Amino acid sequence: MKNIRNFCIIAHIDHGKSTLADRLLEITKTVSEREMQAQVLDSMDLEKERGITIKSHAIQMDYEQDGEKYILNLIDTPGHVDFSYEVSRSIAACEGALLIIDSTQGIQAQTISNLYLALEHDLEIIPILNKMDLPNAMPEVVEDQIIDLIGCDRSDIIRASGKTGEGVEEILRRIVASVPAPKGDPEAPLQALIFDSVFNPFRGVIAYFKILNGSMSKGDLVKFVNTKKEYDVDEVGVLRLGMEPRKMLGTGDVGYIISGIKMAKEVKVGDTITHKERPCDKAIEGFEEVKPMVFAGVYPIESDDYEDLRAAMEKLQLNDASLTYEPESSAALGFGFRCGFLGMLHMEIIQERLDREFDMNVITTVPNVSYLVHTTDGETIQVYNPSGLPSANKIMEIEEPFIRAQIITKSDFIGQVMTLCMEKRGLMTKQDYLTAERAELTFDMPLGEIVFDFYDKLKSISKGYASFDYHMIGFKPAKLVRLDILLNGEMVDALSSLIHFDNAYNLGRRMCEKLRELIPRQQFDIAIQAAIGAKIIARETIKAVRKDVTAKCYGGDITRKRKLLEKQKKGKKRMKQVGNVEVPQKAFLAVLKLD
Repeated sequence: MKNIRNFCIIAHIDHGKSTLADRLLEITKTVSEREMQAQVLDSMDLEKERGITIKSHAIQMDYEQDGEKYILNLIDTPGHVDFSYEVSRSIAACEGALLIIDSTQGIQAQTISNLYLALEHDLEIIPILNKMDLPNAMPEVVEDQIIDLIGCDRSDIIRASGKTGEGVEEILRRIVASVPAPKGDPEAPLQALIFDSVFNPFRGVIAYFKILNGSMSKGDLVKFVNTKKEYDVDEVGVLRLGMEPRKMLGTGDVGYIISGIKMAKEVKVGDTITHKERPCDKAIEGFEEVKPMVFAGVYPIESDDYEDLRAAMEKLQLNDASLTYEPESSAALGFGFRCGFLGMLHMEIIQERLDREFDMNVITTVPNVSYLVHTTDGETIQVYNPSGLPSANKIMEIEEPFIRAQIITKSDFIGQVMTLCMEKRGLMTKQDYLTAERAELTFDMPLGEIVFDFYDKLKSISKGYASFDYHMIGFKPAKLVRLDILLNGEMVDALSSLIHFDNAYNLGRRMCEKLRELIPRQQFDIAIQAAIGAKIIARETIKAVRKDVTAKCYGGDITRKRKLLEKQKKGKKRMKQVGNVEVPQKAFLAVLKLD
């Protein structure tokens, strides 16, 4: 046990952690030259295409130093703010962390928040300056920032390059010297923490775990504490590039268990595995329940695919524990699911994965957040979508979720960043200059304002330099209204949205204009209206397509023409009573894309 080292890699997105992980695997000869490729741990096509890590990946390496053999368990983690839940799980399974900082960009917002996660779990931090081979690297400046942030000595910071392999040997030596060996009692009852799981169509659910106390062997009867289910261990082993079976795993080991679990629901990430005969006294703590930030409805395009979509969601949730979903139905779109995501990138990735891995074509409704509604009866209800809102006379007040956003940007862009945040109803609480060039701004903002396009706008006004991180700070009262869209007086529930009073008029008008372009003309006039409660705030009319009934009258008395026109008018009136308006699919999608 004293020769085991468990560590993870934390960094901001694009600071080169996957490339550095490749070098570590190469030097320890975990991956042969034939199998070596760029970003070897990023197994999804999506990860390779976008150059980002979405899932945490665990891999075991052997390393020899001064004649002693060490086992290094590395967990590579994502860097994007939407996947911080993955990072919190990896940190719970480690004793040390490599903090990687790009020597050309310096410290970014996500680096700081991941570092705090690691410090809360008392991990040993090894600071590393990456990308030292680039001509625009500024090691001294960035080293000063690191010393300010974690208070280490300048000699503790390792200068490295994932591309050339410089400094990688030193990183391995430092891991062996600084990261503590796992603590635990090999004789105690088994206590293992599940930190990830995947679904294999042939072997069922495979859970990845770290043993804190005791040991686990093939053939044991184990029990999952939270779900209270019992299983026989068919196979245990360690995670190399593939899975390697072992007879038994001891305290401090990271590995996988296959026990023929068929149902995705039976494995919970963060659960504890113990023996049926000698159970441990209590489950392991240290996991935060995942809190979805953005909610959207996901509906199959063909209503017959509902059951397939449910199966696809279950399998996706196994692979990505931060996805939450519950069934809901809509008059316009049929049956579907109300899903909770950690952010807009997360939502985009889930849509892509449904399409690629399960061939599911889905429509996603307008993303929104959850609100607290206090009614006149003294009740408090949580509302995820506009149709769940009680009638206006029953609402006392609505509270919306607020976040504290930390934005680190170059000093040149402070003005534009402030303007953007103020437009989104943000309130500035703090401004710090980290160096002469870079400032950290702290804003309190409504979450509902940033779920749409805030991140994209922030990147474009700061030319890609600003980094952004946020956490929830609670709920505050807000003047929110429900904006409804009516077609000929009938409400279309899928187009309703909860919105701040100041933005309602603008959005209502733009939605009406957009729908007028996209809804095909009928034999009768169609009125498109935007309403708040009973008050209409915008209206557009689609004119009827009409036949010229007076074409056959030439000359003659005007009353003949009038008689024909009156007859046509009656027909149109009758048609308007029985005719209904179909909203085409592309009209839904276009309205959802309104920024």
